[in-house]
Amino acid sequence: MGAEVAGRRDAGQRQLVIFRLANETYGVDIHQVREIIRVPEITRVPRTPDYVEGIINLRGGVIPVLDLRKRFGLAAAEDESDRRIIVVELEDTTLGMIVDGVSEVLRIDESEIEEPSPYIMSIDSDYIAGTVKRGDKLMILLTLERVVAAGDRERIASLEGESDGGV
Repeated sequence: MGAEVAGRRDAGQRQLVIFRLANETYGVDIHQVREIIRVPEITRVPRTPDYVEGIINLRGGVIPVLDLRKRFGLAAAEDESDRRIIVVELEDTTLGMIVDGVSEVLRIDESEIEEPSPYIMSIDSDYIAGTVKRGDKLMILLTLERVVAAGDRERIASLEGESDGGV
């Protein structure tokens, strides 16, 4: 069940960090989010997947940064003024995800989560954990562990902690 993939929380409720990407609304479990920051200067790293923007220095730690628009095959944003990086803990790796903007933290009931339609699911979209409908708004819940392609995980994880001399 998609709700199991994203993680269970107390009393059948879950808190989500809600963000925008190409006029769509997405949510990730707040327990995986470390912080949300403005987009600083990003250092590019050669021979990484195209959706890896590079690395940033965050309080003395080097973390890889992914562009979710590129990861999901979306066009570049026209207005980048509200872009943010959501810093997440993903298994043993800390990484940043560039999004168009972060709007709120939302508490939902597990019962509000619907399985993703089999018509939208493919090998490259198995990162969709489910959907939540609130009024006329539809939110897509992500399974962060699956956003990074399995074959790319090791290379991206190796970027964490690299310094100028290690690149």
